[in-house]
Amino acid sequence: MNTRHLVDPELLPGLDLMPAFSFSVETLPQMRAGMEEMRKLQSAQLPPSPVNVEERRVPGPAGSPDVRVLIYTPPNVAKPASGYLHIHGGGYVMGTADMSDPQNKALAEQLGCVIVSVDYRLAPDTPHPGPVEDCYAALKWFHANAGSLGVNPAKIAIGGESAGGGLAAALGLLARDRGEVPLVFQCLIYPMIDDRTVTASDPHPHTGEFVWTAASNHFGWRSLLGHEPGKPGVSHYAAAARAESLAGLPPTFISTGALDLFLEEDIAYAQRLLRDGVSTELHVYPGAYHGFNIVPTADVTQRFMRDARDALKRALR
Repeated sequence: MNTRHLVDPELLPGLDLMPAFSFSVETLPQMRAGMEEMRKLQSAQLPPSPVNVEERRVPGPAGSPDVRVLIYTPPNVAKPASGYLHIHGGGYVMGTADMSDPQNKALAEQLGCVIVSVDYRLAPDTPHPGPVEDCYAALKWFHANAGSLGVNPAKIAIGGESAGGGLAAALGLLARDRGEVPLVFQCLIYPMIDDRTVTASDPHPHTGEFVWTAASNHFGWRSLLGHEPGKPGVSHYAAAARAESLAGLPPTFISTGALDLFLEEDIAYAQRLLRDGVSTELHVYPGAYHGFNIVPTADVTQRFMRDARDALKRALR
């Protein structure tokens, strides 16, 4: 596969910034440490923000540890504000809530909403259902404590990027089926939602060369599921694309890149949402690989960020 000529020229520098992922159980601790070190270096270079950030630990799933969350409250926010539960990416195996700190500060300030970002447990240390149950515990706490946070409990959205988008999609299904927390919107950014992409007999010839590859995808899904991906009987609370019906889900925004490994599974999910009567907005960005927003100055990144922000703004107003 050689798809470099299809990459938006403004995004080419990002390919040199992205680390080459070569996953194994042995290398994972070092990769996590390297990602955290890079985050700290980038964080130290950022200007101060007026958004208040509070760290808390909220009750976890039954029999499990408390869940760490970061709460972002913008200055002079109108109360009751709307709320957004954010779930970070990292292939289900890496990342922390802190890695999305700059984006969550900016989003909280731009939208005037309170954001709760979830530090869910990672696979393979904690396979399914631990990660999504951590997210559900955080969502349930957010809803129950909305008043003290200055949030309208009837105006809470969920979302995330990559594996965070996959967890958000699964969380949407879990919230629908348990009927305890109403959701107004789900924002799924290049979501990782279908383990069967790993075993596709006719994989897309122009996706997945960069950043998140088929090999990475196999490791991520194998870690989350605790067994080989693509088998029958995988829960839709692990891989949202496995759900028999998507009816009753909240209005949905989905975006992905044309060169992203998740392109076809994301398009298929959007089509199914529409067929099941869910108001859905889908964006595919040409020349964009997975995580292309690492180049924030590119025109396509600017459009991508604006589209997601505007969709959230409409849903939360």
